[in-house]
Amino acid sequence: MKFASTDNLNWTVRQEPVQTESGIVIPGQLAIVRNDTNVPLSIMADGYQPYQNHELVELLERVSNQTGMEIKKSGLFGDGEKVFIQLKSNDLKLGNDRVEGYLTGINSFDGSTSLAFGPSNVTISCTNSFFAAFRGLNTKVRHTKNMVVRIDDICRSLMGVVEEEKKMFDNIVKLSETRVGTKNVDDVLRTLFNIDKSVNLKDIEAISTVTQNKISRFYVDLNGEMKEKGDNLWGLFSGVTKYTTHSMSKEDNTEKKMFGVYGNRERKIFNDLVELV
Repeated sequence: MKFASTDNLNWTVRQEPVQTESGIVIPGQLAIVRNDTNVPLSIMADGYQPYQNHELVELLERVSNQTGMEIKKSGLFGDGEKVFIQLKSNDLKLGNDRVEGYLTGINSFDGSTSLAFGPSNVTISCTNSFFAAFRGLNTKVRHTKNMVVRIDDICRSLMGVVEEEKKMFDNIVKLSETRVGTKNVDDVLRTLFNIDKSVNLKDIEAISTVTQNKISRFYVDLNGEMKEKGDNLWGLFSGVTKYTTHSMSKEDNTEKKMFGVYGNRERKIFNDLVELV
């Protein structure tokens, strides 16, 4: 197996019985262990079927051969509990901005996600990344013993994901053509920072100091993105992705945006804005 651009996933896992310190085997439970490091990644029920990294690579190489999209990036989170591979798809040019498209395959060894595929994007103007479609994907396979059969079906249907990306690009164009209003910004603030609709955003006593500081940082990012992209809903959403990518913390926020609370909020904001255009 050739692991071009995927060397960081060139490892497998094994299943081991779980037992107590005195040697009693716990029935129905198996540890998922990395073979190269012997690090346990999770404890799963014995019906769980791992999908090895080389199987994911082979699947996406089949997709690559069918579509012409090349494997461009791969990675892992933690000790390898979650892994991903990205194939390069199409780009969208918006003025001086460029949105790069990727087909992303995601897998986990801790039961946190199914095997899933969908479009994700990077805005090159300031390398914002967002994963607007991940939670809503239909291309998901649970880790069971018959998953290989389903994967064959998925390989044949992944062209639908490419069509989904086209729809996302169409929506981005519509966002770029729709002027932003004060209410749009207020609605985004409430979703992004989980502020109840009953709270008056102008009442500083009703909003904690921590949240006020986050909002101030967000407005810095928002003003910069609107200056670059225009006074439109795409500029507003780009302010969100810049904040969640760069300002939310000093760490790499990729995992949080894929699987965490702010990723869910970001996806909701994107979908809410799309409903307006």
